[in-house]
Amino acid sequence: MAEKRDYYEVLGVEKNADDAAIKKAYRQLARKYHPDANPGDKTAEEKFKEVGEAYAVLSDPDKRAAYDRYGHAAFDANSAAGQASGFGGFDFGGMDFSDLFEGIFGGGFGGGFSSFGGRSYSYGGGSTARRGKDVGTSVRISFQEAVFGCEKEIEINYKDTCSECGGSGAKKGTSPETCSRCGGRGKITVTQNNPFFGQMQTVTTCPDCGGTGKVIKEKCPNCRGTGYIQTKKRLKVTIPAGIDEGQAIRLSGAGEPGTGGGPRGDLLVEVMITDDPKFKRQGQTIFSTVSVPYAKMVLGGPIHINTVDGKVEYQIKPGTPTDTKVRLKGKGVPYINNKNVRGDHYVTLMVKIPTGLNKEQKEKLKEFSMACGEDPGKA
Repeated sequence: MAEKRDYYEVLGVEKNADDAAIKKAYRQLARKYHPDANPGDKTAEEKFKEVGEAYAVLSDPDKRAAYDRYGHAAFDANSAAGQASGFGGFDFGGMDFSDLFEGIFGGGFGGGFSSFGGRSYSYGGGSTARRGKDVGTSVRISFQEAVFGCEKEIEINYKDTCSECGGSGAKKGTSPETCSRCGGRGKITVTQNNPFFGQMQTVTTCPDCGGTGKVIKEKCPNCRGTGYIQTKKRLKVTIPAGIDEGQAIRLSGAGEPGTGGGPRGDLLVEVMITDDPKFKRQGQTIFSTVSVPYAKMVLGGPIHINTVDGKVEYQIKPGTPTDTKVRLKGKGVPYINNKNVRGDHYVTLMVKIPTGLNKEQKEKLKEFSMACGEDPGKA
């Protein structure tokens, strides 16, 4: 597979280009390479998809920021960058880049049939099946659950097929009728003046049927003609070990229902992690602090350190200064794409200063100070 070109290079704009410049560049290139303007030209079709993909990223502030930071890896579900960006697995192949074009120009070129991006799209030749929208929710988990993974049950608002009409939206005993305005095509042709091409015909969604090609004369009273009812649904979500704050789990087919026979969208479950009082995390690395008695820091000896795996014993060397950092290899967070590989745990050793000393203890401490050649009473 050929390596993808830089999106800024594809649109021919500078990296600091503003939204207006990006949109203008896309308009020009989309007109040039649109499949309806280049029938049968596979090169133009590929160019159209390429500029559409570039515009889909650079016109979206969040996707653009992720691309500027990670490059194309921001959209690769198998890469660390894709996991960090939150866009890993973003499906360009399933996007209707013609919709981007129509969103800017108010319609397609009119007539004909274009097929690209792995899906077919009809212009004036029949209603089109469309995938449902993705929806989002969130789930809160503990620090430990984020490290080792877990299973959570969530409740969501779910659009389910109406049992009364079977999803048709029509009253029981009736059925949707063919739209008289568009003849069941779901699209109508409109003649308009275009500042770029003069008078031209464009194809747009039929306002009477909303692009379905069907109208409902008698609506189902249970769903009010929508074909769906709002309900509550409980789903189990498997949280992988090593997931980080803000990353999302995708549940295929649990989103909004599609139209025209299209598939359901997906549910994106964003993960929120509760802070732990003992541990801090940066990526796969865990940090903590341990207070150690002064004598132990001076003389050395074993101490116990809390880790996510439980307590481990660590041998302090004699004369260890305060603020010393020690590394516990492999005691950090697993990598989300390989739970058998873990980061490290860094521990800062701090001298524990005793308080509330009695008279005898204070005298012993003064004797120790004098023995070391120090006078605790002098500056």
